[in-house]
Amino acid sequence: MRVTSSMYYDNMYGTENSKLQNNLFDVNKQIASGLSIQYASDDVSIFAETMQLDNEMTTLGQIKKSTDSGYKYSNQTDVVLNEFDDTIDRFKSLLVDAANGTHSDESLDAIADELRVMEDHLKDLSNTSINGQYLFSGNAVGTKPISSDGTYNGNDGKLYSFTGSGTKQQYNLSGDDLFLGEESLVKREVTTNIMLTNLNDKYDFETGDDNGNQPKPITGDNTIRDLMGDTDDEVDTKNKRNHFYLSGVKSDGTSFNKQISLTDDSSVDSLLDGIGQAYGNTPDLKLVNVSLNDYGQIVVEDKVAGSSKLDFHMIGATDFDQDDGNDDADVTNINDLDSGESDFGHIMSGDSKAENSNLYVKEFVKSSYDSSVDAPKNIDGLLYDNTQFTKDGSKITSSMPQIARDGNEFATPSTKISSVADISKGTDDRSDDTLDGNKLRLVGKDINGDDYDAQINFSKDGSTFDLDTNGDGNYDTSYDIYNVGSPREAVKADDMTYQQLMDVMNMVVTNNLPAGDAAEDYDNAIENSNTTGNTHLTYDSKIEFGDISTANTDAEIALYDVKSGDFSSSQGSVLSFNANNSLTISDAKTDFFSEIDEMITAVEDHKTYPDGSSGDLRNVGIEHSIKKLDDLQLHLSRSHSVVGAQSNALTMSNERTSLLEINTMSLRSSVVDTDLAEASLNLTKLNQNYEAMLSTVGKVSKLSLVNYL
Repeated sequence: MRVTSSMYYDNMYGTENSKLQNNLFDVNKQIASGLSIQYASDDVSIFAETMQLDNEMTTLGQIKKSTDSGYKYSNQTDVVLNEFDDTIDRFKSLLVDAANGTHSDESLDAIADELRVMEDHLKDLSNTSINGQYLFSGNAVGTKPISSDGTYNGNDGKLYSFTGSGTKQQYNLSGDDLFLGEESLVKREVTTNIMLTNLNDKYDFETGDDNGNQPKPITGDNTIRDLMGDTDDEVDTKNKRNHFYLSGVKSDGTSFNKQISLTDDSSVDSLLDGIGQAYGNTPDLKLVNVSLNDYGQIVVEDKVAGSSKLDFHMIGATDFDQDDGNDDADVTNINDLDSGESDFGHIMSGDSKAENSNLYVKEFVKSSYDSSVDAPKNIDGLLYDNTQFTKDGSKITSSMPQIARDGNEFATPSTKISSVADISKGTDDRSDDTLDGNKLRLVGKDINGDDYDAQINFSKDGSTFDLDTNGDGNYDTSYDIYNVGSPREAVKADDMTYQQLMDVMNMVVTNNLPAGDAAEDYDNAIENSNTTGNTHLTYDSKIEFGDISTANTDAEIALYDVKSGDFSSSQGSVLSFNANNSLTISDAKTDFFSEIDEMITAVEDHKTYPDGSSGDLRNVGIEHSIKKLDDLQLHLSRSHSVVGAQSNALTMSNERTSLLEINTMSLRSSVVDTDLAEASLNLTKLNQNYEAMLSTVGKVSKLSLVNYL
């Protein structure tokens, strides 16, 4: 076949020129864009790898933005807590200064005023916000966390930064943790508030004369006669005529009643040992430390850390006249001591107005709570938990938090009462490990000021509540306490919740009772009662009734175990709601602003130590306040450490993300970016090839027919 000029041209120029043009275009495009490919069709494998790397860079960008935001939040929290620490340090300096005993009342008032200013500053710090979000409200960032009265309004919600696939980092500290958190290593410590003195220092027991001496605080090596007094010079070493009635709760939530009887010549240390034994102390194992402080007050310290259940109450009784063959101080029910005299001075001076002026009843704890409608009238500290709730305007509040028996968590409305109550042992009609057979008494006045008397009966066959409607002392009307399940029936004892108990209380106190026996009648009564009253659990799990109809309610409430004060067995109250109990010096649970207020009140009342004779009877005093402040500082330090750890974790996450971002960009660049040097060489090479091709075509075009032949 003859090769024509046209064939040569098409093969040499047409085909090769197109290839070279395309190659030149591709190289110029790579140089101009900096990318080795621009479309999936250019190179499918490179395009797929590039898309994966682009997604990774987008994720890393989101992580960096999230950690940056979280770090700013956490860092601001850190700054606020630094100011917290500085303020608390200054607060402690003033508190220590107030405790030195050299200040006048006016000077203490000035210190108290400054402490109140610092309290307000702490509340302002607690309400710090960033970008309109409150730092310490949990995840309710739009809610102002601390009210003017120190109440926490936020939640325990956590805020997280996204730090990677399936990983996150918390960046907030909720007020629930900061202001109401727990320190699991703190041991609960409680104290009485009556200063016990050596009566033998002050009185001549035989004549009854007051010798004018300032009595010294009782000590462990003093005798029980020194503690309880006498009316003659004879020391009774045979008869255990001094009786002490101890009610308490152990760290495991087990309640108990214990009568300790001692002779006159027994030491006070023997009484302290007896108290320890009631809590379970043995020669080989101590569960509590029981001691006297410098003011002659009994201090009980739990050896088990992290429990908020330990409690203490005690009274002593001595019958100075047993010539009739009776020991009126030896009783099985604490109410039987009501006839006695609580002021030993009246016994010595012979001017006692008590029904039994020879029966001396010594209080170890005094409470500012009103006595119950059923309680003794002349001895305030006689009963442990048969006491009225505290009234403040339209609110009536109990004093005892409801804490789960297993663990240390506060009860909620849905918590079963059986998980809080001490059902470890049964007596009489009570069964072991169940609420079945137990009864609570609810007495007081309703919102109209009328008396009521109700009894709540826990039964495995269906719980009920009874009412004495005519005041004759007999319960004549009974109502089922309905469950919320299906079928609707009376709730079983161990299934009753706090909400169901509070529904009963609300119906009784508002005088809105079921019209009939049906579940619908019961539900209607609850609904109607909620229009005039609201019974609920506070943030620290205390029962509180609020009268919606008035600012100053006429209602009164006392709720207690029907066997409260019964020392016929060692079984204490299965449940306690309000109590004349010991004062808390140290506890695992924190209530920041409540404790700060108590410390300032101690300075305002000029109380160096707990004193049940004046001011706020429930105040622990300045010296114990310093101990409480130490615990608060420990908690703040731990919380601050948590925030520091969060900030560090976010910083490291941010740095790691930045490094990964750089590495990913480098990897992407190595995959998809054009090597400009190589592309330039390719361009030069292609240009040379193109010029060579054009030169060759030109020369071929000049050939004659002879050359072809």
